[in-house]
Amino acid sequence: MTTHRRWTLARRPDGLPTADDFRLEQSPLAEPKDGQALVRVDYISVDPGMRSRLSGDSYAPAMEIGTTIESAGVGTVVASRNPKFEEGAKVWGGFGWQSHYIAERGMQALDPAIYYGPARETCAIGVLGIPGLTAYFGLGDLGKPKEGETVLVSSAAGTVGATAGQMAKIEHCTAIGIAGSDAKCAYLREIGFDHAINYKTCGDLSAAIKAAAPKGVDIYFDNVGAEQLDAAILNMRRGGRIVVSGQIAEYNAKEPRGIRHTTPFITQRLRMEGLVVYDYAAKFNEARAQLAHWIRHGKLSFREEIVDGLENAPAAFRGLFTGETFGRRLVRVAQVH
Repeated sequence: MTTHRRWTLARRPDGLPTADDFRLEQSPLAEPKDGQALVRVDYISVDPGMRSRLSGDSYAPAMEIGTTIESAGVGTVVASRNPKFEEGAKVWGGFGWQSHYIAERGMQALDPAIYYGPARETCAIGVLGIPGLTAYFGLGDLGKPKEGETVLVSSAAGTVGATAGQMAKIEHCTAIGIAGSDAKCAYLREIGFDHAINYKTCGDLSAAIKAAAPKGVDIYFDNVGAEQLDAAILNMRRGGRIVVSGQIAEYNAKEPRGIRHTTPFITQRLRMEGLVVYDYAAKFNEARAQLAHWIRHGKLSFREEIVDGLENAPAAFRGLFTGETFGRRLVRVAQVH
């Protein structure tokens, strides 16, 4: 009998998550009932935005102790009693950190019109999933870039940041990325960023931004918060827009730093707006098609980092907050054939 494995929330993390915050549970695998399909989960995502829900309410209610850690996943239908899903079909959905998933609804087959060539199946939970869509709607709908403007992006080597920066270039803007290593900065320049700043070695970050954008920043796409947000605020041009996509520097802080520099919001007439990408769900398919088009025409590239083994999911998640990740971090649940 096949064993079902899943990671559950064992306790609420205090600061940076540890292995003891999660529990790996095993049980016999159930058979699908009428209307259901059994999915072998091949890949799952680990997402920094999930951190806040492990401790309390966030953009969605807090996860309950003992429940499966939520995440996006890509898998293969291995048994089906649902006419919509044939055995062998590739599907994606909110499968969570587990080896198998039984679904009646809430999952979709991978659209062959989108997922082919360089737009491979893992893109469904990466550049064509929530990270890419966050960049697409955050920059396009909230930032509204105009030709000739300057766009600054934090955590720019991650999938959200790298996508936003490349979109800025598609819109004929100057793109400046902030990242945490020389290798990541070199990658940003490879994919078209005009300037890349290593915040760990640049010294005064506000001065480094000013050197890269002497006329100021029109759009700041914020994935980090804290000191990087304040440094960007000091460099915004009049009428600048700040898109708050994430706050990775704040998620594990017992006392969030918050914003220190508010006067520029008055003097520079700034606008700052937060983003929950699920508000755009009705437009997801349209956005995926556009992103996939850019990928196939060489205008958008992406980087994935695959961690092998479901047992390594908590460590892979923890690494999101220590700077070790480089690209979209996914976990290969088992060896995929």
